Amino acid sequence: MITLLRISGFALIDELELVLGAGLTVVTGETGAGKSIIVDALGLLRGGRSSAEVIRGGRDEARVEAAIELPARSAVRHRLAQDDRIDDRADGRMDGPIDGGNGDGDGELLVRRTVARSGRGRVHLGGALATAGDLASTVGGLIDIASQHDQQTLTDPENQLAILDDFAANASLRAEMADAHAALVAARAEVDRFDADARTRAEREDLLRYQLSEIDAARLSDPDEESQLKAERERLRGAEKFQMAVARGEEVLYAGETAVSGQVASVTRELAGLAGLDPTLAPFVERLREAQAQIEDVARDLSRYGQGIRSDPARLGEVEERLFLLGRLARKHGGTLADAIARAARMKHDLAEIGSFEEGLTSRKNLLAAAEIRAKGIAEALSASRRGAAGGLEERVNQALGDLALGSARLPIEVEPRETVGPHGGDRVRFLFAPNPGEPARPLARIASGGELSRVMLAMKQALAKSDQVTTYVFDEVDAGVGGATAETIGRKLKAISLDRQVIAITHLPQIAVFADVHLRVTKKVEGARTTVTIDRLDGRQRSAEIARMLSGATPTKQATAHADDMLRRARV
Repeated sequence: MITLLRISGFALIDELELVLGAGLTVVTGETGAGKSIIVDALGLLRGGRSSAEVIRGGRDEARVEAAIELPARSAVRHRLAQDDRIDDRADGRMDGPIDGGNGDGDGELLVRRTVARSGRGRVHLGGALATAGDLASTVGGLIDIASQHDQQTLTDPENQLAILDDFAANASLRAEMADAHAALVAARAEVDRFDADARTRAEREDLLRYQLSEIDAARLSDPDEESQLKAERERLRGAEKFQMAVARGEEVLYAGETAVSGQVASVTRELAGLAGLDPTLAPFVERLREAQAQIEDVARDLSRYGQGIRSDPARLGEVEERLFLLGRLARKHGGTLADAIARAARMKHDLAEIGSFEEGLTSRKNLLAAAEIRAKGIAEALSASRRGAAGGLEERVNQALGDLALGSARLPIEVEPRETVGPHGGDRVRFLFAPNPGEPARPLARIASGGELSRVMLAMKQALAKSDQVTTYVFDEVDAGVGGATAETIGRKLKAISLDRQVIAITHLPQIAVFADVHLRVTKKVEGARTTVTIDRLDGRQRSAEIARMLSGATPTKQATAHADDMLRRARV
């Protein structure tokens, strides 16, 4: 449950801190006083859309933060503890924007959301930066807000399907169904793509064969062939220069009368004779002999290189022609010779696929059939679960309707097959409503009044309370369209729900407010040119006065005050 709520710079609120607890908390106030601000603030903490319009005039940012106490066996608490988002120690304490902990073994989740005029809002979840999506997936599952708008969504067939699935705990089956349907759609699209127009396939086959024949005729195999041919072309073009350079090198190094090799040999012999007199010359002699050997090796290699150089115009023509062909194919098929070779391999694969079209189509049709069988199997499992759960949900809702002064009303739930299987399965769910005995049940949206919808929604929330992880229910004037004894019945029902969940109810009915464990009053004040909303906790006579105001207006009569005291006394029984 929410133990502490802080609101700053939000709408008409400057600074507000509310200490909340278990049980039923009601929020009352004059029409237009700003009671919905609390709902809007909690909506932000649930990951709702933010806008700079919520920032109070004169402030740069709006901030909403809360401490949410999680039961020891909560699945959300377990997941957050694994992610180090909460302190899961026995004392339940942790540091953060709001410090808490009560030593009862419950973990505490700290949540903060800031909306800035600059547009750079921030989200903190468990003391760490997070996203609005993180809030929606975590806090959205802990705090449930029901408003008059929800009365309309209750009549939407898709929402009715989701409600039944929530009651049946079908979350994993729905996820499997969505995955199976996506696979089915992909398999069907692949068959349609592969089974394209036969003439298009024939035209593509002709083009591939023509392009591949060019590459095959060129006998491409070595991606370095082009660079090797370019080097050979340079040698052929400059054969005379190469031969002259090689001949001069051989002459200077070895073959000439004054060749370097002979001069080095002469110096070596002279120093070798003196090395017998001075041993320190021996290393020089050895190095000179090595140098002579290397010079002679270079000279021999140059000679062999020169023998391979010849002026061959015919060969030069062949090389030029080959380079032109390789360049054209490279440009046509990717830019390099390696690209052209790789393109040829892909074309061979594509031709093989086209050649084995029937086999490929059969394979894809088999995959489609398997996807259809899988989707159908999961859809049937979902249908069985829904049909089995429909009776239980119907029974619980009908029982709750009896407690809400609709004892004769029934809410039959129909599960009908659709023509096709979709991402949510193959069922259509309809909530019907029969408010009076002997009348046929008709679609809820067509027959239920506003007051009846309020009570149906409340009954639905009670029916789902045992099957979800919600720790806090927020009811925003769901009592619209009711009054008198029915309003008192709703108040008792909210009180009963608050025994298992924290309940926050915004109401304008005194018959509901008297059942509160905590009573908050919203007041709008104008001081100077500035409007401010404040929220006060009422106790004793203050609470009695507020109930009297709700009964008779801004200036309660003595009779209204006495009536308020009597209502408060009877609510405690």
